[in-house]
Amino acid sequence: MRIMVCGAGGFLGGEIAGRLEMAGHEVLRAVRRPARQGEVEVDFGRMLGVEDWLPLLRSVDAVVNAAGILMERGGQRFDAIHHRAPAALFAACARSGVSRVLQISALGVESGQSAYFTSKLAADTFLMSCPIGWQVLRPGLVYGPRGKSASFFRLLASSPLLPLPSGGKQPLRAVHIDDVAEAALRLLDPATPARQCVALVGAEICTYRQMLAYYRAAMGFPPAWTFPMPAWAMRLAASLGEHLPGSLLTRDTLSMLEAGNTTDDGASRQLLQRPPRGVSDFVSAAEAETARVQALASWRPMLLRLALAAVWLGTALVCLFVYPRSGSLALLADVGLQGAPALAAFHGAVLLDLGMGLATLFRPGRRLWLAQMLLVAAYSIVIAIALPAFLAHPFGPVLKNLPILAILFLLYAEERRP
Repeated sequence: MRIMVCGAGGFLGGEIAGRLEMAGHEVLRAVRRPARQGEVEVDFGRMLGVEDWLPLLRSVDAVVNAAGILMERGGQRFDAIHHRAPAALFAACARSGVSRVLQISALGVESGQSAYFTSKLAADTFLMSCPIGWQVLRPGLVYGPRGKSASFFRLLASSPLLPLPSGGKQPLRAVHIDDVAEAALRLLDPATPARQCVALVGAEICTYRQMLAYYRAAMGFPPAWTFPMPAWAMRLAASLGEHLPGSLLTRDTLSMLEAGNTTDDGASRQLLQRPPRGVSDFVSAAEAETARVQALASWRPMLLRLALAAVWLGTALVCLFVYPRSGSLALLADVGLQGAPALAAFHGAVLLDLGMGLATLFRPGRRLWLAQMLLVAAYSIVIAIALPAFLAHPFGPVLKNLPILAILFLLYAEERRP
């Protein structure tokens, strides 16, 4: 069959597309930014009409919709990407005579209250009303070596100190990406009865705490210290996480975790015609060392950024509220600044420190790290020339700029964003 996979640039869609190709199908990968042969451009944020999809469906036998977002960013909205664009796609499939449509949904959409769940459910409901051979697959929490959520949980599991929301008692039944891809292949098979809604889960029910313990043991770490995280602290962390680039912790994802994610595995066994994999078998021996190295490496930019932000913000707050203003102005006098220029320099430096600290948290990037390196180097040179006593100070205030420059160099070298 010729199958169009929407969201093929993402984790789920990419794995499903690869499994379909291995089975001998011709796959048309629908992605936001085509970069290779066999890819076509689609934008779920703006392709909200049936006419937008019809040209792509010529000679297409089946469609898989695996496009989705875990949180709203910029112009990306749940209603458009999860509901309105898929509904237009499904209607276009019905008009074009596409024989089968597979919607990759999520376990828990029928009872979940988050915008993520309600938008997914709206698309499921619309598809089920279409006069077409539809299939809806609702996997639980999906694990895969390249999955963002799996990487995030391995990152958490690698910490020697684990904060557990509500004690980590939430029941989960995670499913391996290989089983998701296999289930998709079977649901697209013309021999499989159409118009099914299948909840796909793994073989084992475990708590959130147990899942992290499995991952930690598989990566070769000793048992971690754990402590229950109060609900108010988790909500605060989730509210802050919504504004941090790359964060997977938001109020929606926290509410989904708190609700748990599990169901009976009977439908999974029937569809796969075998038992699904369990969480204790997710991290294979061949993947363990790579997973360990990646988890530890993931901590580095986060910790370095937090340390830098603390230095910038702490310096600004100390200058404003702790250190005597007269002392700061006396230091500026030694540099040759007095009166209005000194006050302007003082307030400008405080604002600059505040800006650098906030940018470190919320707008990281190579240009920021380069600017901070130049600023720290400039501060160091000015102090060395105008205030040479600090070079021989027992607390080494100027020498401590060297490890800060090293941190900035590492962030600059490893940063992928401009």
